[in-house]
Amino acid sequence: MMKIFFMMIFMIPLCFIKKMFWMVQMCMFLMFFIFMNLTINILNYCNLSYMLGCDMISFGLILLSLWICSLMMMASEKLLKNNFYVNFFMINVLFLLIMLYLTFSMMNLFMFYMFFEGSLIPTLMLIVGWGYQPERFQAGMYLLFYTLFVSLPLLLGIFYVFNEMNCMMIYFMKFYNFDFYMLYFCMVMAFLVKMPMYFSHLWLPKAHVEAPVSGSMILAGIMLKLGGYGLMRILIFLQNISLKLNILWIIISLIGGFYISLKCLSQIDIKSLIAYSSVAHMGMVIGGLMTMNYWGFIGSYLLMIGHGLCSSGLFCLANISYERLHSRSMMMSKGMISFMPSLSLWWFLLLSSSIGSSPPLLNLIGEISLINSKVSWSYYLMFMLMLITFFSAGYNLYLYSFTQHGKYNMSLYSFSTGLSREFLLLFLHWMPLNLMILKIDYFMIWF
Repeated sequence: MMKIFFMMIFMIPLCFIKKMFWMVQMCMFLMFFIFMNLTINILNYCNLSYMLGCDMISFGLILLSLWICSLMMMASEKLLKNNFYVNFFMINVLFLLIMLYLTFSMMNLFMFYMFFEGSLIPTLMLIVGWGYQPERFQAGMYLLFYTLFVSLPLLLGIFYVFNEMNCMMIYFMKFYNFDFYMLYFCMVMAFLVKMPMYFSHLWLPKAHVEAPVSGSMILAGIMLKLGGYGLMRILIFLQNISLKLNILWIIISLIGGFYISLKCLSQIDIKSLIAYSSVAHMGMVIGGLMTMNYWGFIGSYLLMIGHGLCSSGLFCLANISYERLHSRSMMMSKGMISFMPSLSLWWFLLLSSSIGSSPPLLNLIGEISLINSKVSWSYYLMFMLMLITFFSAGYNLYLYSFTQHGKYNMSLYSFSTGLSREFLLLFLHWMPLNLMILKIDYFMIWF
């Protein structure tokens, strides 16, 4: 793991050299394949030092971070063509990757908090610095204040844990069990806002709509998963009180997921619809984690990995359409199957992946596991799960049929149907979703 960290550090000088955009991108892909070949003991922690370590949860999310950051660079070729602060963009992406890498590999709770909150800075710079509209400043403020509002209670909760245990190492905390209501709410709320849960989700659509394609990819692919990762870590030492209070979050997440699915059916902005669908998916993840059983944890982990790839690919598709039509409105992008049939195929593949209905997909196993965990927790939830599943398929079909079919806009001018780079970018999102099911055992025996 240290070889990857030093490789990231020594990549920083490359960002100041002209015409090194593709070199930095290739180095990120190389880091992914080097890290994938590391032998990780699935049942135990792989400790590097007093604070750094890795287990199967962090292993998969670090791989996802390296993969999404590599694809972010590939999707941002427009910055390279316009020469719009390319060097600063590369440094920002690299700094964000370092923050995410250290967040997922920190075994010390306080250092995890430091890097967890530190990853907000490069994300905010991406939105404010490379966004499109003047409203990006308001979106940045929403992101900042929603996250920082619950940041201080999390810090106080960490100090309380240290005062009781005289230790902050995550792998020792499974031997402790706290039964303190204030500690539970302080720590859990910080991660629920990050995911985000319904009622604390208003920052996400604003941030997605105003962010550039790279910002949307990292938000949907990785930043939302930080909340789920944090919940997996802290619920270990909050088991007793979680069994009493988790019913609150399960009800809110499922009812919120249903309302958000209805909200998606009223959207005409493509990026806004994809952003709201992320809230609905994360509601399923929260509900699975809060059931506190094996299938809930496994399903949440699988859906986080699958949603990170699928949602990132959908934002890439939305950006490809935006670069040609200069509009995110569905009214302006009707009948695209007549102009770009190849991209229409990719819309179908990624939207069907988002529904999670196709057998080879990782999302399917995750959703089956989550439904299993919730129904075993209470069979009264079956009705709400049926509604969420039905309307999830509904808004994906609505997005596909509205953008690909219908009478096309007569004011469109000539544009290319797609570049090889864009097709490769979409393929690299869709391929892991189908291939990872061949090694599904790695995802299912760590808990």
